[in-house]
Amino acid sequence: MKRQRACIIGGTGFVGRHLLSRLRAAGYHCIVPTRRAHRHRDLKLYPDVELRLLEDGEDFASLFAGCALVVNLAGILNESGGTGFEAVHVGLVRRIVAGAEAASVPRLLHMSALHASAAEGGSAYLRSKGEGEDVAHGAALAVTSFRPSVIFGRGDSFFNRFAGLLGMAPGLLPLACPNARFAPVWVDDVVQAMVRSSTDPRTHGARYDLCGPRVFTLKELLEYTARRLGKRVWILGLDDKRSRLMADLLGRLPGAPITLDNYLSMQTPSVCEEHNGLLQLGIHPTDIDTVVPTYLG
Repeated sequence: MKRQRACIIGGTGFVGRHLLSRLRAAGYHCIVPTRRAHRHRDLKLYPDVELRLLEDGEDFASLFAGCALVVNLAGILNESGGTGFEAVHVGLVRRIVAGAEAASVPRLLHMSALHASAAEGGSAYLRSKGEGEDVAHGAALAVTSFRPSVIFGRGDSFFNRFAGLLGMAPGLLPLACPNARFAPVWVDDVVQAMVRSSTDPRTHGARYDLCGPRVFTLKELLEYTARRLGKRVWILGLDDKRSRLMADLLGRLPGAPITLDNYLSMQTPSVCEEHNGLLQLGIHPTDIDTVVPTYLG
């Protein structure tokens, strides 16, 4: 039986690699475009995964030709090196939508962010994510978007990043925005929601908020990570004024651990206020205690 074709924009990333496994198991032949094929040669070893070199300005219609599904996972947390939120979260989505429409792709899955809103987002990140989400849903094809809280799992840049910061801490770690709230969601739950939605017409036009079963403050998550590592660190939570100052100062440095826009994003709790899309899709959210100890510590 011939496999349907799916093109995953951002398929080389953390979520993308987990999604590839799920889509392959669901019967898809996966096309993964990338500008740096040499960095992801390992993907060529996977059956039914086709690594495609993507040229600047390439016509997405030809890339999507024959695809039954397109998935957009592209996103950045910080602007750097001339790459801005507008270009990645809005401009790229416009190109993806135009290419999918021209290639008559019937289905688009779009990764957004919890509380993304073009009009009411509290940061440039959330506003651009909201605008891109609206562009996706304006397409002349069946679209479903996913709005997760922070995503964790093996290979993540969440708990692993905390571990790196704690490893460098000399016994004291000043923490900006210690009371920012998150509902960490497991990457496998996120990709399961995407794969289930891909063939379910009831999800067309839906925008799903995705959250884990528990809410934590940022300080609680750092303390949890320290316990898993057996690291004794005093985590000093900064007040709002000092948090903003730290974000403003560190944000001017290359590879900053926090920027002013990150600070603004964290003023909006990253929690599901009403419905958790995982439950709506019949998925029981997985707790961090079930997964994090398997790869941290």
